[in-house]
Amino acid sequence: MTETLETTEPVQPPPPPEGPASPWAIRDFRLLWVGRVAAVLGIQIQSSALLWQVYEIARRDHPIEEASLYLGLVGLCQFLPLLALTLPAGALADRRDRKNTVTLSVMVEGGCALAFLLMALHGAPPLWGLLAVAAVFGAARAFLAPASQAFLPMVVGRRALPPAIAAQSIAFQTGAIAGPALGGVIVGFSVPGAYGVALAMFAIGFASLLLIRTSGKPAPSPTRVSPVEQVKEGLAYVWNTKIVLGAISLDLIVVLLAGVALLTPIFARDILHVGAVGFGLLRASFGAGALLVALYLTRFPIVAHGGRWMFASVAVFGVCTLVFGLSTSVWLSGAVLFLGGAADMISVNIRQTLIQLATPDHMRGRVSSVSMLFIGASNELGEAYSGVAVRFLGPIYAAVYGGLGALAATGLWARWFPDLRKADRLE
Repeated sequence: MTETLETTEPVQPPPPPEGPASPWAIRDFRLLWVGRVAAVLGIQIQSSALLWQVYEIARRDHPIEEASLYLGLVGLCQFLPLLALTLPAGALADRRDRKNTVTLSVMVEGGCALAFLLMALHGAPPLWGLLAVAAVFGAARAFLAPASQAFLPMVVGRRALPPAIAAQSIAFQTGAIAGPALGGVIVGFSVPGAYGVALAMFAIGFASLLLIRTSGKPAPSPTRVSPVEQVKEGLAYVWNTKIVLGAISLDLIVVLLAGVALLTPIFARDILHVGAVGFGLLRASFGAGALLVALYLTRFPIVAHGGRWMFASVAVFGVCTLVFGLSTSVWLSGAVLFLGGAADMISVNIRQTLIQLATPDHMRGRVSSVSMLFIGASNELGEAYSGVAVRFLGPIYAAVYGGLGALAATGLWARWFPDLRKADRLE
């Protein structure tokens, strides 16, 4: 039985402020945007360096199939802290200042970049050391994601929220394009140099967050319950809101099966034979497609037939993964990754808009944490799965079966979640 602390009348959270129609008119949003660009640049540059470094170390003593397992360990070491900490972090975001949580998390990520840099300067870092720092980085992400997603509506208000989500996606994709491309080029010259640039990006993101004036203190909850009960409330909300449950679970299964981030160093080095620069090109292609669509959505957001658009975009993503696995040309591979990134951005924008607009402020941290556990953690778990799939199927069949699995999941979810398929207005 839930034990509720004694209260008088339930405290009703104030309605979210309307605010201006454009998020760019808000000073704190601009600072938040700059901070997100810098942080994502740091994450992507660091990720490129880490994947390349781990694969190079593993390839010295192991064949391609066994070396891929070490890449999977990178994702697994980041997933386990996410699995353990994301739901408590969401409850924390509904009790403590969200801006402070975001700022502290970025500072810890910068500390991880410094640790990677020091180990890379050592010349021959142990794999266990790299994996241990990756686990700390995953723990920082567990606290960052729900707090940052819940903080955004506090900065911009309801009117500017849909274009703000698209603009934040632009920030992410700007880093997702420039980060892998820049990381691939820098790694070609110096792995420590890549970690050093990532550290500088985290420092810029940290400074931008410090300048934000908006309070990150969440609205009071209508009832005072224990942290464990708060987590249960968030899980119950997602379970009972079938549109939200269907959206985030579909993304989980598709990213788990069809995510190609881990496969790019394998294809670049051993299948397409294009080296570190080609690896950066492949990593950037996906983000380039997503960025162009995000730019379009800030001006012309999708407001009708949201469910149909989301299912169609997920299906296109699956086809692109399938073609990527069969491609023997770096240009074709880059093109389908570009198209896959564009399709993925449509799905991401619709899903985030649905979740944010449907969730009251006092629960946004918890609901965002559940979403993060399904979606964000699926990237790391997907890397671990891909490493195992490559070990038993080889990289080509791992991508092909992943694309086919994504297409099958699209059809099944459209049948199992009819309300999601019929979702229409996104205003």
